[in-house]
Amino acid sequence: MAENVKQFLCVWPFGLKGLVSTAATLVFFFFLVACAALLNWVDIPLIRGTAFGQANFTSPSSYIHGERIIYPLNCSDYVSSAQKCPDNYPSKFEPGESTSEACPDYFRWIHQDLKPWETSGITKEMIERGIPGADNRLVIINGSVYLEKYRPSFQTRDLFTIWGILQLLRLYPGKVPDLDLLLFTGDTTVVMKRDYEGPNATSPPPVFHYCGDKGSLDIMLPDWTFWGWPEVNIRPWEQTLRAIKEGEERIKWEEREPYAYWRGNPNVAADRVDLLKCNRSDENEWNVRVYTQDWLKEIGQGFRNSRLEDQCTHRYKIYIEGGTWSVSEKYIFACDSMTLMIKPVYYDFFSRSLMPMQHFWPIRNNNKCRDIKFAVEWGNNHTREAQAIGTAGSKYIEEILAMRNVYDYMFHLLNEYAKLLRFKPTVPPKAQRVCAESMACSNKDLCKEFMVQSMVKSPSDKLPCTLPPPYEPEVIRASLEEKEKITKQVETWETENWEKLNKKQ
Repeated sequence: MAENVKQFLCVWPFGLKGLVSTAATLVFFFFLVACAALLNWVDIPLIRGTAFGQANFTSPSSYIHGERIIYPLNCSDYVSSAQKCPDNYPSKFEPGESTSEACPDYFRWIHQDLKPWETSGITKEMIERGIPGADNRLVIINGSVYLEKYRPSFQTRDLFTIWGILQLLRLYPGKVPDLDLLLFTGDTTVVMKRDYEGPNATSPPPVFHYCGDKGSLDIMLPDWTFWGWPEVNIRPWEQTLRAIKEGEERIKWEEREPYAYWRGNPNVAADRVDLLKCNRSDENEWNVRVYTQDWLKEIGQGFRNSRLEDQCTHRYKIYIEGGTWSVSEKYIFACDSMTLMIKPVYYDFFSRSLMPMQHFWPIRNNNKCRDIKFAVEWGNNHTREAQAIGTAGSKYIEEILAMRNVYDYMFHLLNEYAKLLRFKPTVPPKAQRVCAESMACSNKDLCKEFMVQSMVKSPSDKLPCTLPPPYEPEVIRASLEEKEKITKQVETWETENWEKLNKKQ
């Protein structure tokens, strides 16, 4: 297999990241670039290695003083200037539309995530206390980004997270205020409530992270995969979602396999290993089809069996957490198959607004096989209702996770966070400036390709959406109670069904 694996590097300002791909993938990339140039998807100078960019979702009506702004990304100039970030980005913009729409309702969670610092504000001392639990410190001053790395991140998580923040600054130039934040890119939560409770407790350090749970105070931030995950060949979210929507149209819902499907790496969590017991065997038929993902084998085969757009083949798909939450959540929901969600412990920035029996079917963690079997049998006997749940979950993801909303969520999160700062941010002594050029021009292969695909080429032609007010405590409480009530009802159905089967036997 080693002969089929091409090693390539993902380079960025502070070191090297190892990546793997096949030679076929690299050839295919250059083929795509050539086609893209012909179709005006990518600026033709990319073929000469001097500039590139994709229009993304921004409109051609992005202007400053009546002139459209097109961001240059000239790698030749970056190299010739001793790898110095340019200072020619616009500091403000004039959107074509003077009004903005209301943000989706889940933006209200921004207020909840920042509530621990509502009274005290955020001091520099709090941030410095949080450094041991962070991988990076990011400072934005006058639209420029400075980064101090404390320890390596797993794969390219930090690389693409920082890339996403840079794209936000390109989308809304001059709109993101000065700020100083800590970023953790691992799986586990790092700021625990129990450590900051009691009469003598200090205020918690603010740490941005991808997931949280009821026992933590981590601040939710969209994960790196919205801009790409090169190690497993998952493209940026816009391109991936488009491919999944095309893939789901190949097989009508009622013609799909009438089973629950899951594919992934079970070795990262005991619950996933436990899920393997639900697979079809000579003794049991739990209506489950589980496939173990061998990523080394997939790399050697050019990711032939792991394309997300090829996995909308079953009526039901299972979501189960990994070490903590899993980025697979949005990809699973994106298929219009009914999602069977094994009760999660963790949440990300958007999932707290998902409702059982509206967007997914709830599955108990300690009763996986029986619950999944019942859900599949119910769905096969109530196809219209099961398909409606799948469609609602898919539509929710497609609409509320449009990249415009992802960027607007980040915009409001950072703006509300900056309001809490009780000090003027300054550049840390060991921090280095990063920009689109320092990241994209220094990278190669899939890293560079995904940056090209996810790059914001022009400022937005309209203002960010309008942030809604926070949830009232009673609204949050009522929502949680409603979720619990619906979940308990489904569990009762399953228990009663099992009891009837036992009586018949």
